[in-house]
Amino acid sequence: MTFPEALAVLAAGFAAGGINTIVGSGSLITFPTLLAVGYPSVTANVSNGLGLTLGNVSGAIGYREELRGQRARVMRLAVGSAFGSLTGGILLLALPQSVFDAVVPVLILFAVALMAFKRTPKSSAHHEHLNAAFAVAFFTGIYGGYFGAAQGIIMLALMRLCFTDDLQRLNGMKNALVMVANGIAALLFIAVADIAWEAAALIAAGSIVGAQVGAKYGRRLDPEVLRWIVVIGGTIVAIVLFVT
Repeated sequence: MTFPEALAVLAAGFAAGGINTIVGSGSLITFPTLLAVGYPSVTANVSNGLGLTLGNVSGAIGYREELRGQRARVMRLAVGSAFGSLTGGILLLALPQSVFDAVVPVLILFAVALMAFKRTPKSSAHHEHLNAAFAVAFFTGIYGGYFGAAQGIIMLALMRLCFTDDLQRLNGMKNALVMVANGIAALLFIAVADIAWEAAALIAAGSIVGAQVGAKYGRRLDPEVLRWIVVIGGTIVAIVLFVT
């Protein structure tokens, strides 16, 4: 890897770390960057996942205030994320990357439609559907371990239907669960996959800093503004995936 290529990967990691913390889909920056500098697709995918894991940790730390009081349910849902991610990581190593190509944009647009829906006062009555949330954590964990782009968007949109918390608190929970899912997948990849360590390290360094910047400014957003950022960002991601 040349010095300009290394700078490009580092910058991509920084941008992805910030985007993942606020919304999700940062992999759509880092993954193509790794492909552009010459890494094979599977190597790029696993190296990207490993590198962004430390950014996920940084983002969860940045949202620690929003995570206060959520320890019990985050711990429970983290089990679903962990098992889902392990399943998705195994599928990634066993199946071609093209398996999800047609499905992913549809999933993202579905999540965007759910996020665009504004609750009425009646539908905003306090509720916690933990079993449904566990299923969401498990299946988005599978998606995250296998592919990962816009995992946070899909999870946040679905968790919003399971809980009536402030969207910023749900975003903090999302960051913690994505951290678990990507961490489990990263451990699997370290054990059995071909990782480009230089690229993973550059993405990790960039994403750690980017996540802190993202948390600093993302936490200040009004929940309604955050909701529309997710809607617009998810729509852009889906369009990009449809045309590539």
